[in-house]
This record gives sequence, structure tokens and C-alpha cells, in this order.
Amino acid sequence: MAHSIKIGVNIVIVSFLCFLPAIAAAGELRTMTFLPQWLPQAQFAGYYVAYEKGFYSKHGIDLKILKGGPDFPAAEMLGKNRTNFTTMFLSEAIQQRDKKIRLVNIGQLMQRSGFILVAKKGKGISKPLDLQNKKISMWPNFQVQPRAFFRKYGIEVKPVSQGATVNLFLREGVDAASAMWYNEYHTIINAGINEDELTTFFFDRHGLNFPEDGIYVLKESYGRDRELCCKFVKASIAGWKYAFANPDEATDIVMKYIKYAHAGGNRVHQRWMLARMKDLMQPLDPNVPIGNLNPKDYDTVAGELQKNGLIRTILPFGEFYAPCLE
Repeated sequence: MAHSIKIGVNIVIVSFLCFLPAIAAAGELRTMTFLPQWLPQAQFAGYYVAYEKGFYSKHGIDLKILKGGPDFPAAEMLGKNRTNFTTMFLSEAIQQRDKKIRLVNIGQLMQRSGFILVAKKGKGISKPLDLQNKKISMWPNFQVQPRAFFRKYGIEVKPVSQGATVNLFLREGVDAASAMWYNEYHTIINAGINEDELTTFFFDRHGLNFPEDGIYVLKESYGRDRELCCKFVKASIAGWKYAFANPDEATDIVMKYIKYAHAGGNRVHQRWMLARMKDLMQPLDPNVPIGNLNPKDYDTVAGELQKNGLIRTILPFGEFYAPCLE
């Protein structure tokens, strides 16, 4: 059975899960579970806020938030029915669907990619062609975007494997490094480097938008209870909107989750992350609501994955995306 840790009076983080019971009624509520793909941080603030403010229960859901992270891979947990909902990067989800995990995207929260390359202007890097023959550190599992970027500009680079920190970049070991705008980039500028000393290459500004976090559910679950799945999406979006409108309160909530998960993190960094999540979630078109997956973005990501041999075929958009929003 699932072991859980009670936090305060309302928060429940499930720290270990052996199996997931079938969706069941709890009074008028339906019991559901949600697994963020990583440890608690402001990247998932909207879900924590939605839970704390009672948005899920208002939509008829008795939600339990599971503890994510490297010990609980999102795709694996979803594929084995150990969570009802999870978040994943779009690129990861497309690959997992190609591997026969029958997932569908029911809400694309991030509209712009937060993945960037960072370089120091002092090394003479101000435009893409300046990266020619430079040492570039890349995460082993996230090389499709930067390699597509290099290919687009006909650049040859010296690739270096990047670990969990940006220390190699800070110590002049590489000329440019991979970073998430909402995470590692903030670490770099907090290390004493001014933003005006840095050159940033946002992939989405170069025709390579790989929007990250979306909400995923098994196709069978969506087909069995579309209404409940869509209620989860709507409650989550309400949580994000509340978090963006009340950033200090939202950061307090995030820090509470971080503390009890012993995940590590400071308030200033989480506040930065929350602000960047707002930037990345807002559609460029003000008439488009938060939460829709753009077919063009899907085609871009799937096309690059296929070019790199990471998927065999490109699934039709309508089979991958199961919209919950009008």
C-alpha cells in the first residue's frame, strides 16, 4: 500500500507507492493521484497552490500529490498505473508514446521552451556563429534542441557532457553551457556574473520551440472519464493563475513542500522560478488561453526527434493531444 507523510493538516506527500488503487469515490469526491516529474520546486507551484486552496476538491477531486524525482520516473509510474496524472516535457512524452506507453497530453502548460545556451560575452560570443569550434556542455538526455540549433546555423562544436551543476561553466571549463532559464541561469547570475556579461540563446527564438511541462494521463483513463480528467486540468490552471496573481503566498506554499520533502532550495530562487514560469506559460497570443498544445510546436518537436532517430514515426496530432479546453 502507499505510505504517506502528513504535513501540517492538509498536505499529503506520498513518498513510496507499491500500487495504485482504482479510482474510487470518497463521498462526492473522486480519489486521484498526481506525480510532478521532479522534486518540489516552483516549477510545480500551480499544482501545490491548487491543492492548498481547495481547487481540486471544488472540482470533485480528492487529490493526493505523490513525491516525484529520480526514484519515481514519471513515464514509468504512469505506464504502470501508479499515478493517474503526471507532468513531462513534450519531447519526453512523444518519445515515451513511441515506446508504446499509451499516454495523451490533456493540457500543455508551458508554451515556450525554457531551455537555453548561456555564454560569456568576454569570450567573444554574441551570435550563433560565434559558437563555431567552441566547447559546449550539454546534458546527455537533452541534446536534440542544441544539436538542431547547431545544424541550423552550420556550426561545428566540441561537445562536453554536462552534469547536474553549472560549475564547469563558472570555472571556465567550457565556452557555453546548457541551462533552464528558470533554474540554472539564475544560479549563474547569483554566482557573481552580471546578466549584461552573458549571451543567451533561447531556442524558441530560433524556430526550435520545445515547450516543456504538460499534463499527461493514460489514453484509456481519458477515454473512460474525460470529464474528470478535464476537471483536473481546469483546477490546475486555476492554481497557476492564483499563484501568478499571489506570488508571495505561492512561494510560501512551495517552500513548505520543499521543507517537508527535504528537497533543498531557497526562497529567492523559488520566487525567480515562479516568475519565469509565468513568462513561459503565457501564450504569445493574448486571445489564446493557457493550457493548449500548439500543433506547430508538436510537429517541430516530433520532427526533430525523428531526424535524430529517437522516434520511429510521428503520431498524428489528434492521437497525441486530447484537449480539455475550448
